[in-house]
Amino acid sequence: MSDAGESKTGGPGSARRALRRTDGEVILLWTLPAAAIIWGAAFVLFPGFRSPMSPTMPADQVAAFYRDNLAAIRSSMILFNWFGVCLVPILILIVMQIRRMAHRTPIFSYAMLGCAAGGPTLFLIANVCWLLAAFRTERSPELTQLLNDFAWITFTISVPYLIGQSVILALAIYFDDQPHPIFKRWVAHFNLLVALALVPAAFVGVALTGPLAWDGVLSFWLKNIAIAVWIVVMGVVLGQAVYRERARQRQRREGPEELVDA
Repeated sequence: MSDAGESKTGGPGSARRALRRTDGEVILLWTLPAAAIIWGAAFVLFPGFRSPMSPTMPADQVAAFYRDNLAAIRSSMILFNWFGVCLVPILILIVMQIRRMAHRTPIFSYAMLGCAAGGPTLFLIANVCWLLAAFRTERSPELTQLLNDFAWITFTISVPYLIGQSVILALAIYFDDQPHPIFKRWVAHFNLLVALALVPAAFVGVALTGPLAWDGVLSFWLKNIAIAVWIVVMGVVLGQAVYRERARQRQRREGPEELVDA
């Protein structure tokens, strides 16, 4: 029994309805290139990412950073907000693939849906804090520093949701006992590896310097590289799964017609 609970019976009409559902998934799939372009543009545009800001920067220096890079910070944060929105369709597509897997319970898809809702929300909060820090540059430097700290900590500390969705997806793949599983086993191994790479960033609140600080090699570079690779790899395997399902539904739709013609 699959999570979707879909009927295995039905004529050409049910196959056409399934194909239309797959068409919707194809539309959502093609939001991924837009998300990648927005992510790249915003990452390059935000000066705080090109050379990550240090947690040890004094308040006056933090305030000066926002005053000197006002336009770039504001525009990059607007772009980042749209990146968070573009990720939602991809995460929902993953949920839909989990629902197609052969499980006795829909718990994996529900758990994945919960994680998918948490990550983009915290990402939005971080963006808003960066934007607020650049909104009124005449405010006290200490307040600007507080908003900056809030943004960086929130941006980095959201990794438990990302770890959770990677582990849940891996478990769902391992328990998918169909003859032709939705995702191959290596996708599960890959997701566990990504989850492992994200773990150090969860401890960003305990260090102002070093690899665990928000500008450190583990909490910033390893985390963001792992996320970027995850987006690319999952985009490819999602595309393969969606188009494979589309081809299967087309065959089911055209099969009875071919028999009539014969």
